[in-house]
Amino acid sequence: MSMIEDLFSLDGRTALVTGGSSGIGYAMAEAIACAGARTVLLARREGPLKEAVGRIAAQGGEAHAVTADITDRAALARAAEEAVELVGEIDILVNCAANMYRPPLGELTTELWDVQFAACVDAPFLLGQRFGPRMAERGWGRIINVGSQQSISAFGNSGGYGAAKAALAGLTRSQAEAWSPRGVSVNTIIPGFVLTPLTAETAKDTERVTALAARHMANRNGLPDDFQGAALFLASNAAGFVTGQMLFVDGGFSVH
Repeated sequence: MSMIEDLFSLDGRTALVTGGSSGIGYAMAEAIACAGARTVLLARREGPLKEAVGRIAAQGGEAHAVTADITDRAALARAAEEAVELVGEIDILVNCAANMYRPPLGELTTELWDVQFAACVDAPFLLGQRFGPRMAERGWGRIINVGSQQSISAFGNSGGYGAAKAALAGLTRSQAEAWSPRGVSVNTIIPGFVLTPLTAETAKDTERVTALAARHMANRNGLPDDFQGAALFLASNAAGFVTGQMLFVDGGFSVH
């Protein structure tokens, strides 16, 4: 057991998970907190955040809540400092929060484009700038960005969302290049189609959801808990030589 603990225990670590109140973000936060990290969940709504913190605490994990709109740069900067006040400098940064607007590309406004990039690219960049160099100074850190099938291919009227998620994959490589020489692993998780609050509108179309399930080699759509093992791996010592990569947690969706 000592080898397993050395590889995967997060005792003594600190973590910040954006979008941590629900869906994939919550599942990853739960795994990281229950592995021992003092974890801060960042999201917009106080109610779901409070509930998420309570669920983690009931399992013996330490979790705290910070509210902020990640598209507001000043609010995001304040939230980052609040997280540090709660648990100390951040060792593990998980950028999961996102928004999804998919009008036909010809109807995509500059306003929607800007808010899409603010959530999916700017926020991970800004949080990375705040925490990445300090991780490198300490000689250990983990950044986990959550991408999309649209990071690698057009799918489902990708529009601005697809462009933003492709940019996030590029940002991951840039962050890895900058900080991995000093012990910081930076990777992107690529989900398949996952049943979460973010995909609730699509899930109303039962025929489409059934078709999407069939496209996965696993013959089902993803669930938030499918991401717990991947998050724990990428957040742990086990991922010390894994960086700049896209880890596909997609039930074979991308290769089918």
